[in-house]
Amino acid sequence: MIDKVPITREGLEKLKQELHIILTGERPRNIKAIEEARSHGDLNENAEYHAAKERQSFLEAKINELEMAINRSEVIEIDNEQTEKIFFGKRVELRNIINNQNIVYQLVGPYESDPENGKISVTSPLGKALIGKEEGDTIKVKTPTGVQEFEILEIK
Repeated sequence: MIDKVPITREGLEKLKQELHIILTGERPRNIKAIEEARSHGDLNENAEYHAAKERQSFLEAKINELEMAINRSEVIEIDNEQTEKIFFGKRVELRNIINNQNIVYQLVGPYESDPENGKISVTSPLGKALIGKEEGDTIKVKTPTGVQEFEILEIK
């Protein structure tokens, strides 16, 4: 049995779009590059051929990775109603108690995690610590940079 991984509808569409671009654009272009390089003769000293074959391996691995992610994904519809508890899909405004900075994160699945753009995985240490908490709660999270402490300001 394959464990399902939570994902937003938007996140699943992004994975499907990325797979489509590789299958219909990048892979066919790379196949042509291999054929072109092959036509140049001796393959032992043909850098273009070796680069194109290496790119082909990368693309096939990426296709496999995306197909696996899509097959394992389970879309969780985001409930936009106001709630008292934090769960998948919610946006949360936090205040870092140590440096007094506010930050907003949306809790998403691991395939769409992008902390620089305000999306953290529910399976990350911070994501796990937030699940089920309420506004006003304080949490401590062990991170690679040490223990961080956050106050939950708002659930959006």
